[in-house]
Amino acid sequence: MQPLIRCDNVSFIRGGNVILDGVSFEAHHGQHWAILGPNGAGKTTLISILAARQFPSSGHVELLGTSLGKVEIADLHAQIGLCSSSVLARIPHMETLEEVVLNASYGVLAGGKNQVFDDEDRQRANNLMNVFGVQHLAARPIVTLSDGERQRMMMCRALMADPEIMILDEPAAGVDLGAREELMAALSELAKDERSPMMLLVTHHVEEIPQAFTHAMLINHGRIAYAGEIEQVMTSQHLSDVFELPLQLGVDRGRYSAFAHL
Repeated sequence: MQPLIRCDNVSFIRGGNVILDGVSFEAHHGQHWAILGPNGAGKTTLISILAARQFPSSGHVELLGTSLGKVEIADLHAQIGLCSSSVLARIPHMETLEEVVLNASYGVLAGGKNQVFDDEDRQRANNLMNVFGVQHLAARPIVTLSDGERQRMMMCRALMADPEIMILDEPAAGVDLGAREELMAALSELAKDERSPMMLLVTHHVEEIPQAFTHAMLINHGRIAYAGEIEQVMTSQHLSDVFELPLQLGVDRGRYSAFAHL
């Protein structure tokens, strides 16, 4: 089976600093990946490349069977949903939640005078807002939403174009415990659905890995330290190696926790 993502010896250098160094891995349909590592490990740069928002300095990247750099970027963006604070920051604050979701049909951040949404678009947006529990907020300007509500809105937006890959950059950052758990429950249900896109989720915290995620990658100093099936990768020893601290990993009903052994 052809992988949805293939990286072969990918490196990224900025200002003489090596951000990614020889990254190679494959991800296939039906897999859902959690990507963890300390600050400065290279996680954000990696997912920016995998979202076709940035090009590597060297190496080869294939996304959805096409080589990055040899296909129209707009075509890739339509098939790769990105849920990121960097995207949210560019959306006008007075756009309503529903407008933000619907605008993803056109691949734009804000509405325009000539945009017309058909009944199918509106029905899909409504279904997604219901799934993520924000339909009752559809008419609210996003400036009035909580961090958790905005994150769930961005999930709806990322899924609006029915992508094959969905990339989530720290989706639980800044949200409270209740909002985090609601988000984890929604992502777990999404991961269980065979019709869902492959998901790649970046986080600093093992508690933010949803149930039903199948694979994990631990990255540090721009290199992949461990990658593969989640049960094989997520161990106390592996986490201790990557975070350079003695850590004890626990797991309960598919959810992880960790604490330092000092």
